[in-house]
Amino acid sequence: MDTLKPVKVSDSPNHFDETLQDWNKDIQAATEFIQVASRLWYDRGIEMILYRRQILDRPATAILFKHSYSQNIIGTPLTIQDSLLLAKTMSELDIAPARIDIGRLNAEWVEEKGRYENDPKAFVGAKLAHFIGVKPRSDHHTDVVLYGFGRIGRLVARELIAQAGNGSQLRLRAVVTRPGKPGDLKKRAALFRHDSVHGNFKGIAIEDEEHSRMVINGHVVQFLSSPSPEEIDYQAYGIKDALLIDNTGKLRDREGLGRHLKAKGVQRVLLTAPGKGDIPNIVYGVNQESCNLNPAEERLFSAASCTTNAIVPVLHVIENELGIVRGHVETIHSYTNDQNLLDNYHKKSRRGRSAPLNMVITETGAASAAVKAIPSLKGKLTSNAVRVPTPNVSLAILSLNVARDVTREDVNELMRQASLRGTLTEQIRYSTSPELVSTDVIGDSCASVFDSEATLVSSDSRNIVLYVWYDNEYGYSTQVVRLAKHLSEVKSYRYY
Repeated sequence: MDTLKPVKVSDSPNHFDETLQDWNKDIQAATEFIQVASRLWYDRGIEMILYRRQILDRPATAILFKHSYSQNIIGTPLTIQDSLLLAKTMSELDIAPARIDIGRLNAEWVEEKGRYENDPKAFVGAKLAHFIGVKPRSDHHTDVVLYGFGRIGRLVARELIAQAGNGSQLRLRAVVTRPGKPGDLKKRAALFRHDSVHGNFKGIAIEDEEHSRMVINGHVVQFLSSPSPEEIDYQAYGIKDALLIDNTGKLRDREGLGRHLKAKGVQRVLLTAPGKGDIPNIVYGVNQESCNLNPAEERLFSAASCTTNAIVPVLHVIENELGIVRGHVETIHSYTNDQNLLDNYHKKSRRGRSAPLNMVITETGAASAAVKAIPSLKGKLTSNAVRVPTPNVSLAILSLNVARDVTREDVNELMRQASLRGTLTEQIRYSTSPELVSTDVIGDSCASVFDSEATLVSSDSRNIVLYVWYDNEYGYSTQVVRLAKHLSEVKSYRYY
């Protein structure tokens, strides 16, 4: 839930009609803006976002809301008319495929247009000069195979399709499931189209049982099954040098994950769970540059866990700016498929009790996993978790002792700036809402939603408590896709 600034209404007796007319003009401008943004994306691979918020496949009212709420974060009103002007200007320039934050560009236009004599072409040309008249950052696409089609597998599939554009980056080519029975494809297609938490799929997904495939928004996705990952011949389906994303969590060490590499057509493997042993655990935005992309040396990677992806960006900011002496991370986590609906045997303590009826204390490896991304935290953190009766969205409470005096305002400003500039703009969303609750975070693409209203600082100015929300399904899935693009070296230029 986001709280908006009050709307200014004229004192004129005709204020009702005037305000309604202004709204209608804004809606028309937003509708045109959507059309321009769609052409830029599908024709030229230029994707626009608004302070990390998706614009594509969003209604005009949502576009206006995003413009209005941005004032809470940056303190500057943004108009849809300015965004439309800048988008039209971009369509006139020879810009290479890029991901551009129209929110940042709009705010800079408001502040700097006088320097450019109110000429949008001169302004955009200067701001995006490094992207104009140059070759694309990537000149190839990468085939993707999803191994497993559960909660994360289906959401990653949705996100891959949503971000496919003209197919110049990642292409979902196949899904591998357990050997099943006739009619299973229909069931899997139904689960893909309809989700009790995330709603219906925005598009068209039709199953082709005769050929064991689904056609999803024009993408032909082959469905395969095999009891042994190394026995699958992906090349027989035209799939080459693929990135395989393993969503099962069953193969987590080098020997197990390495079985995928024996299959024909697989180049790299990305695990959507914490990797064991020496498997590189990557939190995109923090330590992805440590990835060794030389396939002769490293071909197995882990995207860590949803909780690790949520806490590491925030810990990274605090460690760099304030220094962490010690701390504890407590995760209030929604229940998962690993738990039981009703009381039944479970190999782990307490998890056998009914998930929808109980709060369940359980362990989490978030602290040790965070150290893999931020080595300077070694020996400084403890962690635990409580599973609660909600189906999605979790909350990490970070209780930290820091190395220098700080105020509540200082902490919040550090996080606000991190959400607007730097390497973590895709990972951290800064919330100013005093009414934020878990369901408001469903569908948020950021790994961490920082609740600024909940920040606490002790009277000695050294102990801070931070509240970080995260969609442990969708937010994590978007992190997986970001890392997949990085590993495949298909990222476009960025202006954030």
